[in-house]
Amino acid sequence: MEFHPILWLYSLIQWLLDKLLSPTPPPPKAVLGRPRIAVIGAGLTGVSSASHCVGHGFDVTIFEAGDEKSLGGIWSRVNNTSGLQIHSIMYRFHPSIKWSVGYPDRQQIVSQITLLWKRYGLQERTKFNTRVNSARQDLHGLWIINGNPSLGRFDGVIAAVGTCGDPKMPHMPNQEAFKGEIFHSSKLDGKTAAGKDVLIIGGGASAVEALEFVVHTDAASTSVLARSDKWIIPRNAFVDGLLALNIFGQETIFSWIPEALLKKFFYRDLEDLAPDSDGLFTETPMVNSDIFHQIRNHKAEWLRGDIVSFTENGVLFRHRAKGVPKGGPGREIEVKGDMVIMATGYQRPSLAFLPNEVFQEPYQPPRWYLQVFPPEHMSVCCNNCTYVNAIGTVGNYHIGIYTRLLLMFLVDPLARPQEYWMKRWIDMTSFLKSHAPTGAFDFFTYSELMYWFIFCVAINPFRWKWAPFVFLGIGSALPKDIVSEEDHIRNGLGMKRKHHE
Repeated sequence: MEFHPILWLYSLIQWLLDKLLSPTPPPPKAVLGRPRIAVIGAGLTGVSSASHCVGHGFDVTIFEAGDEKSLGGIWSRVNNTSGLQIHSIMYRFHPSIKWSVGYPDRQQIVSQITLLWKRYGLQERTKFNTRVNSARQDLHGLWIINGNPSLGRFDGVIAAVGTCGDPKMPHMPNQEAFKGEIFHSSKLDGKTAAGKDVLIIGGGASAVEALEFVVHTDAASTSVLARSDKWIIPRNAFVDGLLALNIFGQETIFSWIPEALLKKFFYRDLEDLAPDSDGLFTETPMVNSDIFHQIRNHKAEWLRGDIVSFTENGVLFRHRAKGVPKGGPGREIEVKGDMVIMATGYQRPSLAFLPNEVFQEPYQPPRWYLQVFPPEHMSVCCNNCTYVNAIGTVGNYHIGIYTRLLLMFLVDPLARPQEYWMKRWIDMTSFLKSHAPTGAFDFFTYSELMYWFIFCVAINPFRWKWAPFVFLGIGSALPKDIVSEEDHIRNGLGMKRKHHE
């Protein structure tokens, strides 16, 4: 096998991260302690969160609505041609993950999730075919799942249902008249576009998924029919990382600099496809380096406009000029094709199993503490399922940080946030981002997320002892010993330790 020094160095870095930061898996049949956590969802986030909990000695039960084939969440359902668009160095959802390539495909990702699930003995702690319809607290403040105490009583809840549920497949006018094939972008395994003219309806991540398919199966031509222009950034770890360094998490007076650089060096002759009115830091960009290559080789085109109806041989499309808003006037053309791929995304999974009070305005998701903790219930962490748009990654170290913050809140009463101050942080963040073109919590960057974490720990001196644990997953024994001593002092002063709620 040929020696690749960069891959060797990457493997060495991953080995070191595993040795330094991975919590020790519990022995088989281990009896773990409290707090006990209910994890809802066995996708990437659920498995990662659960592995952090048991690795630090806390008991968990994972509830998954599907069967074992659903392990891996959305990655268990997408096409085999799908893969990471960001570099895997930005997709380290657990320190023990070991990638062998920069851009792993769907099967490699599911394999890593499965290995993590088995490594931490989560098979015996996972209940498949158990859909969670309700999570409510009993009189003692413990969480009961589906009103059934036999499923367990839990100190905390991690909702890890993600943002991608069932495929969204809208019916469009005259769709039944189309003579060709129509598929959702997630249902392309076993299909081929070889020699066909393919129409992709929609943009965003689902369009990337469809583009991967048409490139792999050698389509004759591809037309992307998008309602609006979207920022497209290159599949480059350095560039993606730089963009995520915008700590303000919004458009600033300097945003024109990365936008201009992208237009000059990435879009180049295709600058007309870049948005004019919407800034780069307002919506999740597409991460793809193939689409421009396909367009320049006259194998693809990107059309801006609205679907009027299907025809027998394609789609009647109202092609709008740059700057004309959705639904505005344009020239109607028939875009012909043999296959239509509906890149229309997914339904957002519901959080309706949570208590009604967490959805009361103005503190409804995503306007929660650190975006994931509802102020009324700090013992609930909705990890990776409340965000709207971002530049960064959903599969990185923040999963463990959020999980360890929850564990800190549950273990240490002096580090626990109060509802009043959780709401004040939300108000402060909303004020700081009051001039953002989006809502304060509708867009963020990974750097802003790291700032949130640092602020959360730094603002409360009783959390300082937890900093190595929260940020790196090390040293949990020392802060727990300190908490025990603090409890002795509090008890000696006649101060009873209050329950976490």
